[in-house]
Amino acid sequence: MSKNWIKLFVAALLEVFWVIGLAHAYDFWTWTATVILIILSNYLMITVAQVLPAGTVYAVFVGLGAGGTVIAEIIFFGEPFKWGKIFLIAVLLSGVIGLKLVTDDKSDKIEKGVRS
Repeated sequence: MSKNWIKLFVAALLEVFWVIGLAHAYDFWTWTATVILIILSNYLMITVAQVLPAGTVYAVFVGLGAGGTVIAEIIFFGEPFKWGKIFLIAVLLSGVIGLKLVTDDKSDKIEKGVRS
């Protein structure tokens, strides 16, 4: 797995935290942390989109972020557990994994000396 995919997964993880921050921030410091996470998460996503296809990057970013947010809400904030939600998250994540498997990473080709 290339560093770009790792950056994308980190960006999606940060997205989970800032989305939770949007729902649960209550003072200056929690709002400040939320804004910093939004900026950092989007910065990472944008830098990855300069190497990987933008549509794939955005789909993976949003898919992992949405799935992670739903799971975090269930585990940490008492959101009701529903099998339908879990099934749909699994479908979403299978699509994200599929996109990762079929997407060429331009930086991998350059590192191996193959120019497109």
